[in-house]
Amino acid sequence: MPNEANRSDRRYTRIGTPKGVWVAWQDGTRQEVSRVQDLNIGGMFIATLKPASLGAFVTLLLSVPEGEIRGKAVVRNVADSKGMGVEFIELSEKDGKRLQSLIGRLLGASENVPG
Repeated sequence: MPNEANRSDRRYTRIGTPKGVWVAWQDGTRQEVSRVQDLNIGGMFIATLKPASLGAFVTLLLSVPEGEIRGKAVVRNVADSKGMGVEFIELSEKDGKRLQSLIGRLLGASENVPG
């Protein structure tokens, strides 16, 4: 049950992403492109079989209809062979606004899904 407690302790609600949201990320010299499983204003979960190490710094690039979103993040959670949760530590004002627009669009799309 600790996972449920962790979910309730989150500062921001996670927003599931459609399968078309991808992120290019770099950990030192390694470069990868991976699917974004979910995201929020504070970070995202990146689906990858080979996540970066806990505490590693990664650079990010999302190319979405709102425009390119570039930033830096730190790895806060690693799920072996599943992915990694990263927390944004550096986003420009412009990139932050684009991220907010992306989240708004995804929230609007999720409200239109029959459930």
